[in-house]
Amino acid sequence: MINDEYFLAALRLATGNDPIPRHVSTAARDAYRLRIPQAMTAAHAESAAIRSVRDDDNSHLVRFVAAGLTFDLEVTEGDGLIDVAGHISPYPGEGALVDVRSPHLTLTRRIAHNGQFAATGLPPGWLSVVCHRPGHAPIQTTWVRIRP
Repeated sequence: MINDEYFLAALRLATGNDPIPRHVSTAARDAYRLRIPQAMTAAHAESAAIRSVRDDDNSHLVRFVAAGLTFDLEVTEGDGLIDVAGHISPYPGEGALVDVRSPHLTLTRRIAHNGQFAATGLPPGWLSVVCHRPGHAPIQTTWVRIRP
């Protein structure tokens, strides 16, 4: 026996009148709000040269490169949250800030003169880093998914 809801859904699909589910539209609007106008996107780059400071399975290393800047991120998982220890080289300059972002939380940090920054207590899931340099367009990493 065919379920009535299944049958109606099949009819809507056949006629091309199946509405987009509300949660899909909401997720699309939320993702659009995360964009940064005028930002350049740093692409993921493979590198055998980067090594983890910690020698465990809870640490992930990721490198991104764009516009002469290299982002090295060490993401560590623990207690259901993630911590990010990052290094941007060369040093992006006095007054540079970095945003470590998840879809629901942004932590802004100053970048030390050696190019390092850290953010702790982020929820697992999607993560992006944005470097803001005075007088320059922001540079953002692509979004990466960190799973516990």
